Amino acid sequence: MSKPLITRLFIAAVLAVVAGFVIGIVALMAALLGGAITIGAPDALSVHAVPFARVLMWFVIASLLIAGGALAALASWIGALLNTWQLEDKTWFAALLVLGVVSLGWVAMIAYVIWAPATSLGVERPGAAATPGT
Repeated sequence: MSKPLITRLFIAAVLAVVAGFVIGIVALMAALLGGAITIGAPDALSVHAVPFARVLMWFVIASLLIAGGALAALASWIGALLNTWQLEDKTWFAALLVLGVVSLGWVAMIAYVIWAPATSLGVERPGAAATPGT
């Protein structure tokens, strides 16, 4: 996977997650303002079925966007790991792996997108010997 493809995938993942959160918050506000969800009164929380059914579709859309974005982010992280494994210096690989394992993969991916060297399968590494006859 090339670095530009990983970058586009990661940016799309971030946008999908942000869009999912925004849609979820707007749907929650609509549910509260429309009377589908009531907080307080005799019960701590009341959900009214008929008005909530209209808002539920937006919660499903928000959930699907967040899940899709999370999967795309995971795929971009794995692609970045595979790309950095090809480098002579394993610093980028180690940083991506450790930060990803401790749930800071988004920090590592932002750094990768901005500063990491580009490498992909089939691309000769710097310092590698050229094949004879070319």
